[in-house]
Amino acid sequence: MASATAAPARSAATARAPRLEGEEEDLACNDVSNSVPSFKAADTVVQLSESQKPKPVLEGLQFGTVFTDHMLVIEWSNEGGWGKPHIQPFGNLSIHPACSALHYAVQLFEGLKAYRGQDNKVRLFRPMLNMKRMLKSARRACLPGFDGAELLECIRKLLEVDQEWVPQSDSASLYIRPTYVGTESSLGVKKPMQALLFVILSPVGSYFSTGTKPVSLWADSKYIRAWRGGTGDCKMGGNYGASIYAQYEAVDYGCQQVLWLYGDDHQITEVGTMNLFLYWVNEEGEEELATPPLDGIILPGITRQSILELTRKWGEFKVSERYLTMADLRLALKENRVKEMFGSGTACVVSPVGRVLYQGENLEIPCEVNCSGLVSRLQQELTDIQYGRTPSDWAIVV
Repeated sequence: MASATAAPARSAATARAPRLEGEEEDLACNDVSNSVPSFKAADTVVQLSESQKPKPVLEGLQFGTVFTDHMLVIEWSNEGGWGKPHIQPFGNLSIHPACSALHYAVQLFEGLKAYRGQDNKVRLFRPMLNMKRMLKSARRACLPGFDGAELLECIRKLLEVDQEWVPQSDSASLYIRPTYVGTESSLGVKKPMQALLFVILSPVGSYFSTGTKPVSLWADSKYIRAWRGGTGDCKMGGNYGASIYAQYEAVDYGCQQVLWLYGDDHQITEVGTMNLFLYWVNEEGEEELATPPLDGIILPGITRQSILELTRKWGEFKVSERYLTMADLRLALKENRVKEMFGSGTACVVSPVGRVLYQGENLEIPCEVNCSGLVSRLQQELTDIQYGRTPSDWAIVV
């Protein structure tokens, strides 16, 4: 029979994930600290499932289609504030037909992963950066704040319950999807007076069906993903739902992803659901790794930030956050100055780009994924940290 018990409490000091270097000030100004009204992980109520689902075969597993036995649910109301966190059997949610998330997209989400190392320990990769970004998105959606460290501790408890779902593989992981929605039963366009925060887990392999092979991109200014003053720098569902139409048009043109452009000069912004990097010899003859700046239309990716920090620490070439245009890319290819181009993100880690279709022309991008190229090196260094092969304070043991 399922049980409903309070999870073992831990002190506030031990319940908090360690702060990352240089992050203390950023986290405080984003209400990640306990200075805001919040639920408490120590109050978590656990109701175990009466039965366990079979674990899937990882080979050929489609991304985000299989889910674990349990989920985390936390309710909020303007009158009562935050309720107790509940870890309960995975199941459908019951919401009112007038729910504001359904009608006005008052919702957001995050994405991070749990990795099982050869030492059998389960690790999270820089999870407080996800909490910081989630709180930024919540403010933009007019949803109430919470203590990010408390949510992270709730997620840790959920992972403890479903730890057997973390794959025993260095090419797979357990995807973690925190989701936050307005649930007020009103058709008024306003700040919701009720909300629901929940977390679901899904074992995953490679995000792309082609695995680590180079992806092809369709670059066209016909559609715009985000604009200044909008929500492009927040992880809101509306940003992704509105991109699906363009994604299918890219497929019609024989490409796997959309390379989003912005402005009359066709600035390069993002790749599908990834940040973009160009490794090249720039106009000044310098070897450079460049990525578009965080100007309000770019999602501040955790993998993006980690790549910038890693390569700057190497000190082997110039690392820049700068604007890039399709004219820059086209000229650099003509002059043989492009070394590699790739996307980055939690789902794919690092994904090389092999071709860009732009204005009817196929731009072939050099790839060195099977030798000592930058993409291969970054993929190795990042996954070594994530799976615990390289000790790092970026990897937090669950």
